[in-house]
Amino acid sequence: MGNRQVLDSRGALLNGSIHNETAFENCNFNGANLFVSKFESCKMTGSDFTGSTMDGISIIKGDWSYTNLRHASLIRQDLRGVKFYEADLSGANLEKADLRDSDLTMAILAKAKLQGADVRGAKMEGVDFKSLNLAGLRMDREQTVMLALAHGARVG
Repeated sequence: MGNRQVLDSRGALLNGSIHNETAFENCNFNGANLFVSKFESCKMTGSDFTGSTMDGISIIKGDWSYTNLRHASLIRQDLRGVKFYEADLSGANLEKADLRDSDLTMAILAKAKLQGADVRGAKMEGVDFKSLNLAGLRMDREQTVMLALAHGARVG
């Protein structure tokens, strides 16, 4: 990784900023303006984005594990290959987001808006499928089996 940032960015105006291979570990972005900012291959582990403006943000690859993205607006975002291990995406708007091949292992997706989202190929072990609204969600066979098992089906 390139730069390593440990800072409190509450209310920061980072709109239009570009970050490449930067580590923002355990940073506080509460209320920050991240409108059309770009994060490419960044390590954001443990950072908190409560109340941040994330419209038009670009997240390319990177590690967003353990982040607080509750109620984040990530509509139509290309999030392919992003690591969201144990991230809190509850209530997030992920409508039409491309999450193919991302790592959503143990991510919290309760009440997330997933209409038109694509999770094919994403790692979803430990996700509470009972808490998901699946209407319009594109899934692969393995995820469909995990969904069935979560609802008590016996497969095989």
